[in-house]
Amino acid sequence: MTTDAADQGSAELAPDATAPSLAALVETANAWLAQDPDPVTRAELGALVTDAAAGSTTARADLTDRFTARLEFGTAGLRGEIGAGPNRMNRVLVSQAAAGLAAYLLTKSETPSVVIGYDGRTNSDVFATDTAEIMAGAGVRAILLPRLLPTPVLAFAVRHLDVSAGVMVTASHNPPRDNGYKVYLGGDDQGSQIVPPADAEIAEFIHGVAAGSVLDLPRSPEYETADESVLDAYVSATAALVETAPAPLRVVYTAMHGVGWETARRVFAASGFPEPIVVSEQIAPDSAFPTVAFPNPEEPGALDLALELAARERADLIIANDPDADRLAVAVPDAAGTWRRLSGNEVGLLLGWRAAERLARAGQHGTFAASIVSSPGLAAVANAYDLEYADTLTGFKWISRAAGLAYGFEEALGYLVNPATVRDKDGISAALDFLALASELKAAGRSLAEHQAAFDERFGAFASSQISLRMSDLSEIPRIMARLRAAPPHTVGGIPVRVIEDFREGFGDFPPSDILRIWLDGGARIVVRPSGTEPKLKVYIDASSTSGTASERRADAEATVAALDAGMRTLVA
Repeated sequence: MTTDAADQGSAELAPDATAPSLAALVETANAWLAQDPDPVTRAELGALVTDAAAGSTTARADLTDRFTARLEFGTAGLRGEIGAGPNRMNRVLVSQAAAGLAAYLLTKSETPSVVIGYDGRTNSDVFATDTAEIMAGAGVRAILLPRLLPTPVLAFAVRHLDVSAGVMVTASHNPPRDNGYKVYLGGDDQGSQIVPPADAEIAEFIHGVAAGSVLDLPRSPEYETADESVLDAYVSATAALVETAPAPLRVVYTAMHGVGWETARRVFAASGFPEPIVVSEQIAPDSAFPTVAFPNPEEPGALDLALELAARERADLIIANDPDADRLAVAVPDAAGTWRRLSGNEVGLLLGWRAAERLARAGQHGTFAASIVSSPGLAAVANAYDLEYADTLTGFKWISRAAGLAYGFEEALGYLVNPATVRDKDGISAALDFLALASELKAAGRSLAEHQAAFDERFGAFASSQISLRMSDLSEIPRIMARLRAAPPHTVGGIPVRVIEDFREGFGDFPPSDILRIWLDGGARIVVRPSGTEPKLKVYIDASSTSGTASERRADAEATVAALDAGMRTLVA
């Protein structure tokens, strides 16, 4: 039986007058139990109901959290902790989402179709199969990918198979107990993730389904399973990014307990690269993610095993994918032999320069795009090559929709180097492109540090930092945002604030968003926003310099960022 402090004789918690009664909670939970096809979540919920009825305040609070809110379907689809109830990820919620999406697709086409992918997280295969059966039962042609595969392969398949929509069951780099449900649209949307108003329209259909029981939804085993040709086509299209035979590199690779290795291995081999040295403890899919606290290459400690292996093997480079392989992390040795992980902005700018050179060689034009929290250095690259540039809201659902897109990136380790093939961030194609860059530099006898200095000399030095505050109390995030709006700073880190742009009611061409953008004297910029996928408040700081030598520019930009970082930490504490 579940116990808590009150059960053990301490003072009872005062009941929340706005919370539902215990009887109402139990009735709602029992109705959920009656339609839940999963014995694991049924047993979990049954134990909670029993404990709550026996007087456990912890169990009652847990029931209240699960049944007085719902994981809302939005532009990130669904994402949350696995468990019973509408405020968790489970087979009931996924079945409702699948049926709602099917109903939406049937309003758009007489013969809609969907391709479904899944990663190695807990229940990903189950959720994908439920989706395929419900889609087929609703009259939607459903195609299930042959096995667990990376998110970029699913995003590729939406366009390659010319289907109406795609579903990827993944929680990407979220904590181990989470799972999620991402939706892509074909046709005019070109395989991009959903954006308004499609998300709200789908959500309305889902709410209609949720009024009944998922046991009443028609299901059919008459869905298709894709053959290997889908993966073969993705490998072939991605490998084509490499234009010349690569110089040998010693590369350490980690899949972060995810699904990237099989596909990345094939892509690297097809491009002529030798097989990387793998972090064996992290190379196979494992939903428990046993070697990391959070399966996110950005998190402290996540790359420790890769760094230890690279040092032993005297590697040239570390390449890391997140669990669904849509993100890329890179680490490199410095002159002293120590290792440094490059930031998403550093990788994004170097790949952007590379993309601009590729376009110039081909005599082509296009648009570069980055989210408003990513380095403004990409705009400088675009301007130098006479390319269009677009600022977008955060998320590749926006970046991928830039007209004439030729390259896009987001500072959170997301890069789109092949938009003609995939309309989402792709950690495998980005890894290949970075490997090609490192190979070319090695063949020319140049270091990555020298290449970065050449970037600073040509475009200016761009420095950045990020403050990421993980909150156990989610109400603290809106409180901090409200405080900044009520008492906006006049200086940050000793630098005067020039203007503050509030996106709450919409700003320029951007829709309403909970974002503050602070511009400072000298052109530095700070963006503050809640994370869209995790319980975090994020602060993004950028500064640049075009005065002096490359090293002087770098020092100047980094000094400004350091001052602003210290100032913002005081403001959001």
